[in-house]
Amino acid sequence: MKLYSLSVHHKGATKANLLKTAHDLSSFSFFQRSSALIVERTSQGSRASVKEQEYLCHVYVRNDNLSAVVIADTEYPQRVCFTLLDKVLEEFSRQVDSIDWPSGSPETINYKALDIHLAKYQNPREADAMTKVQAELDETKIILHNTMESLLERGEKLDDLVSKSEVLGTQSKAFYKTARKQNSCCEVM
Repeated sequence: MKLYSLSVHHKGATKANLLKTAHDLSSFSFFQRSSALIVERTSQGSRASVKEQEYLCHVYVRNDNLSAVVIADTEYPQRVCFTLLDKVLEEFSRQVDSIDWPSGSPETINYKALDIHLAKYQNPREADAMTKVQAELDETKIILHNTMESLLERGEKLDDLVSKSEVLGTQSKAFYKTARKQNSCCEVM
C-alpha cells in the first residue's frame, strides 16, 4: 500500500489550477497532468475514484471549487484516501486565503503540510484510527481462533482420557471380581 502523489487544485470554469503538490516519486510527471484532468471532469461537491494503469486516483471537489487529488496503488483503502483529502482541504482552506485560489501556483502558495500528510499516510494503519482499530480487531480475531482451536484439541484429549479411565475402571472391577473368586477358595487359618 503506497501513496504516490497528493495535490490541491482550484477548479475554475474551464480549467483546474494546481495550487500545491507533493510527490513521493517526483519522476512521474503524469501525476500533475492526470490530477488536473480528473479535477476538471469531476463535478462540484462530489468525490470520485479513477483507475489509471496500476494506480487509483481519488478526487474530492468541494462546493467552493477547492479540490484535492491523491494517487495511490490499488491496495490502498479508499476510505482512508477520502479522509486524507477532506483533512487536507479543511487545513488548506484555513491556512490559505480563498482570494489566492484562482490565481495561485505551487510557488506562490505557502502551505507546507502536503509533504507531511503524504509521509504520515503512507501507512494507513498508523494514520487512520478506524483502520488501526480494524487491524487490531483482525489480530485479536486470529488470536481468538487459535485459542479456540487449542481448546478444542484439549477437549478431544480430555474425552480420550475420560474414555480410557472408564475402560480402566471396568478392567479394575473385573480384576477385583476375579481376584475375589481366586481368594475365596483359599482361606487362611
